[in-house]
Amino acid sequence: MSAVRWRSITVEALVVAIPAAAVLAAPDPFGYAVVSGLVTAFLLPLRRWWPRTTVLLCMPALAGGLGWAATLVALFALGRARPQVRSLLAWVGLAAAVAAAPVLVLQSLPVGAVLLTLAYVVLAAGAPVVLGALVSVRQQLAESLRRVEAATAAELEAKAETARADERARIAREIHDAVGHHVTLIAVESSALGATTSDPEARETAGRLRGLAKQALDEMRATLGLGSSCRPGLDTIPELVGQARAAGVDVELSSELGDPDVPPAVERAAYRVVQEALTNASKHAPGAVIKVDLASRSGALHIIVTNGAPRGGPVDVGSGGSGLAGLSERVRMAGGQLDAGPSTDGGFQLTAVLPQKR
Repeated sequence: MSAVRWRSITVEALVVAIPAAAVLAAPDPFGYAVVSGLVTAFLLPLRRWWPRTTVLLCMPALAGGLGWAATLVALFALGRARPQVRSLLAWVGLAAAVAAAPVLVLQSLPVGAVLLTLAYVVLAAGAPVVLGALVSVRQQLAESLRRVEAATAAELEAKAETARADERARIAREIHDAVGHHVTLIAVESSALGATTSDPEARETAGRLRGLAKQALDEMRATLGLGSSCRPGLDTIPELVGQARAAGVDVELSSELGDPDVPPAVERAAYRVVQEALTNASKHAPGAVIKVDLASRSGALHIIVTNGAPRGGPVDVGSGGSGLAGLSERVRMAGGQLDAGPSTDGGFQLTAVLPQKR
């Protein structure tokens, strides 16, 4: 049983036991006052659902003189229920009248004592109602404050996300304008070269460069969310390998994927793994044979890219990107794991394991 359940049971037991003990402390255990007080005490759990009815059930015991303890609990519950003020005043007046009537009828009291008695019963009946209403208002205010704090936090988060989105859009525009300009010039120059040269090999190379430039622009637009028909995935990996072969890279592709059910994010991550591995191998191990193995095993996509020892010095292509660190982060965000390190033959091996379903 949970702690909250135990706490509720303990509270209910005390609510019944304390008024009952107060009644049993009085003499004449079989008199009307004691019996009615005990019955009222055992009916107090009803206040959780029917506070008005419970207050009404307390009136016979209150008239008998031993129902004050139970009536105070019932009036507190009535105040917690937050009925209208007029209704609360009516119930307080009823409890005060029932408590004062036997005293005023059976005893001959002077005017001062009568006023004191009336003031006492009104105060005794009104105090728990006011206290219950204050507790309820406090809880309502606390809940309102929590909602305001949650709304404020959500608004601040939305503003921060909007600012981040605006900044990403600005950076995307800058990248597109700057990089796109130079890549477009490469495509134009390649097209011009292919149209003016008489060397078939140079014309083929120029056409290949133009195609690579166009593909780079498409992938950049897709990455920046600017709209593109380019959707890198598992089915475009053979095309990627073919481009590397056309550029003079010795690449062997082995695929045992079949038709795997892979989320788009995992497909993009797999494509980028092969792309980055081919780039790094071509850059740092020129002339080496590169092997790309794709397989689907145990509900995971396994990608292994290995290359032999380099046969020449590294190719200078300018400053690099985020490299393996960025690739590892991409794989991790897709729910996978990346391992990379030197192989026993002096080459390099990169292994990525990606989940087929998330």
